Amino acid sequence: MPTFFIRSFRPGDAPALRSVFHAAVHHLTSSHYSAEQRAAWAPAEHDAAQWAARMQANQPFVAEAKGGAVAGFADLQPSGYIDMFFVAPAFARQGVGQALMAHIHAEAAQRGLVRLWANVSLAAEPFFAAQGFAVEARQAVERAGVVLHNARMGKAL
Repeated sequence: MPTFFIRSFRPGDAPALRSVFHAAVHHLTSSHYSAEQRAAWAPAEHDAAQWAARMQANQPFVAEAKGGAVAGFADLQPSGYIDMFFVAPAFARQGVGQALMAHIHAEAAQRGLVRLWANVSLAAEPFFAAQGFAVEARQAVERAGVVLHNARMGKAL
């Protein structure tokens, strides 16, 4: 099994993280979301400056594979909210998600957080459930005029 190094975000990471996000949405969620839904969620065209600003604000943790490839990323906000959690398709089911989640838990403990929560795609729901998260609400969100379903999941620490 490959090993992954979890590191802090660097300003130059934004384009690679956008690539991971786009590929994960389009390749790992196709059994749960239509092509139209995936295109609305992660359109090919995007505002690179806006994405970079979001990454700068979120300060995600980056999972780096041997050789420097970005294998995934996730963040942890001060409220315990996980805004983004994505694994590159080439590294799916190789422990990247588990490594990122372990890092989030360690960081949450260090920060004294008592709860984690996230808006989780239908595709990621089994992974989050296996990590001890429970569905708190079913949701329908609109992106570019298209409705996508997800779940708000939470976990007491």
